[in-house]
Amino acid sequence: MSLGLAAVALLIFAYKAIQGNISDAGPFIIAFFVLLAIGFNGYKMLKGFVFAVLIFAGVALSLYWPQYFVQIWDFKLTALIIPLIQIIMFGMGTSMSIKDFAEIIKSPKGVLVGVTAQLAIMPIIGYVLANISGFPPEIAAGIVLIGCSPSGVASNVMAYLAKANLALSITITSIATLLAPFVTPLLMKLLAGQFVEIEVLAMMWSITKMIILPIGAGLLFNYLLHGKTKWLDDVMPLLSMLAIGLIIIVITAAGRDSLLDIGGTLLILVLIHNLFGYFLGYWFARVVGMGERDARTISIEVGMQNGGLASGIANSLGKIATMGLAPAVFGPLMNITGSILASYWHKSAPEKIVSEAKS
Repeated sequence: MSLGLAAVALLIFAYKAIQGNISDAGPFIIAFFVLLAIGFNGYKMLKGFVFAVLIFAGVALSLYWPQYFVQIWDFKLTALIIPLIQIIMFGMGTSMSIKDFAEIIKSPKGVLVGVTAQLAIMPIIGYVLANISGFPPEIAAGIVLIGCSPSGVASNVMAYLAKANLALSITITSIATLLAPFVTPLLMKLLAGQFVEIEVLAMMWSITKMIILPIGAGLLFNYLLHGKTKWLDDVMPLLSMLAIGLIIIVITAAGRDSLLDIGGTLLILVLIHNLFGYFLGYWFARVVGMGERDARTISIEVGMQNGGLASGIANSLGKIATMGLAPAVFGPLMNITGSILASYWHKSAPEKIVSEAKS
């Protein structure tokens, strides 16, 4: 029933758009996404898309009524972005322990290949796309920024769904995230310096506050209270998803005018960035001798970046409405492509991969 009603809402939206009443069609496109999410939730194969579809509903809401997501009285909602990212990173820290990093000793090649691919492939693709985009400098710099960011927790979820090497995925994400305060500012200076002025030390400290400190607090929390706060393990994933959704909605509202001008082109470039990340990450791993299961892991790690962190960096630079646009588009898009890829690999997992996973 929900999917049927979603189809009706989409038809009404399309009719109003064709008639030139796009400004009155907002409630129907929002209803379409919400009903679609409800419908997807009823099917096991489609549940992985529910979060991404709800994000699109939120984006549509902020495009039509941005005034409600920019400022409440004298409080600017962009001030919430960095605290929200810190909450997400704290949650990541509570799910980790020192033992997780033992994977580096067990599989040093996989970690080295994965981190190297992530820090090389996506920044270079972002640099190329930014140069051919023709966008204003700050918006172009946002494409480089998403490429220079590490992977996030979403990549670990997709690796699990794809029957890839989850332990390797978590380790690559952890190492790349911990390297971000030092590597991301240097890469931005090198690749995005022509677009915007990059103060390396200031950016390092900003990322440290967003990553190292909250993850460290989460690790300490996990060490002191391990096994005593199961409720937190259940709450943090949901809280992280809500935080990511709110970050994307606030960024969309802040950069609404620019997004309406270049949204279609930006969407295409971000999609190219994402898909090339999967493709080149996979084949880079295969060329250097990694097995199929590890290659799939590295493909997901390279293609899926931490859009929330990139948004936080843009906000710390005071450029959330411009540099923050590419990360805002990249986030929901990568969840859709990642879900499709993970679903395909889950179904096509050959016996040798299953045996590798068991061993």
